[in-house]
Amino acid sequence: MSNVTNLNRFRKDRARAAKRAQGDANAVKFGRTGGERAAEKAEAEKARRALDGHRRDDDSPKG
Repeated sequence: MSNVTNLNRFRKDRARAAKRAQGDANAVKFGRTGGERAAEKAEAEKARRALDGHRRDDDSPKG
C-alpha cells in the first residue's frame, strides 16, 4: 500500500522554491555585501564631517 500524497503541499513547496530562487537571483544581481554597505556609510560620514569642518560661523563679527 502506498502513502497518500497531498498535491497542495507539493504545489506550495514548488512555489516557495521558485520564489526563493528568484530572491537569490535578485540578491546576486542587485544586492550589496555588508562590507560594501559599511564602507559606503563610512564614506558618507567622512564627507559630512569634512563639509561641516569647512562651515563658517554665522555669528562672526562683520568688518
